[in-house]
Amino acid sequence: MDGAILLQECNVSHMRFLLDKIEPLKIAWNQRPLDEADFQRICRRLHITVQEMPLRVGGFYYRLRGRDYIAVDSRLSGTAKLLVQFHELAHCLFHTPESGATANFHGVGRKNRQEHEADLFAVCALIPRAMLEDRSTSDLIDEGISPEMLADRLKIFNDHGI
Repeated sequence: MDGAILLQECNVSHMRFLLDKIEPLKIAWNQRPLDEADFQRICRRLHITVQEMPLRVGGFYYRLRGRDYIAVDSRLSGTAKLLVQFHELAHCLFHTPESGATANFHGVGRKNRQEHEADLFAVCALIPRAMLEDRSTSDLIDEGISPEMLADRLKIFNDHGI
């Protein structure tokens, strides 16, 4: 993620749109750190098929014949894997077309508004607001949060209060 431009395309109306789509899901987003069990539970509830396999990209979301799929590179683990999983879940939640097929690839090409929205969703899923308020920056880094991801999360918090 590029913290300097993460929110350039996520203006106030877009933030409200995203928050309005997340709230009815009741998934504890930005309330507590979400983990892989949460990701799997959300995907089962929304009938999203998750596939892990060796990939040349971190992951991708695709929709085919009315079914949603998330593919994740099986070589990923820990925070990197969670970030990709929730990033791809965001594409399914926010960017599913009304009809036809689609695909979104994590880490491929230039970042557009949809990629920034997926990044925002993922980083807030892993680092909720309470963690920012309760822990120091050095504590969060000691817990395995990368300085880049923490900088992105702090920017979201400072700019939008979430």
